[in-house]
Amino acid sequence: MTPGQCRAARALADISQAQLAGIAVVPRAIIEEFEAGVATPSEDDLAAMRRALEWADVEFTNGEGPGVRLRDSGGTAAADRLNASNDE
Repeated sequence: MTPGQCRAARALADISQAQLAGIAVVPRAIIEEFEAGVATPSEDDLAAMRRALEWADVEFTNGEGPGVRLRDSGGTAAADRLNASNDE
């Protein structure tokens, strides 16, 4: 999962960094730093974040580039098209 995929997945699932932290049981600072591109979480934390997002019906794709979409709606969002505007 890339930082952009994480931001996009949260946007599609309509969950904040704080909510993802609670679901994944990962400190919010880890998510903030990962999405900002200043740190890489441990493999365990990254896996927990991805599982939490997948639980929220997000599917990670790797077509022409990394992306995400909702399983139920079929909607997609390019990971590079999102910014921090949906963060708390």
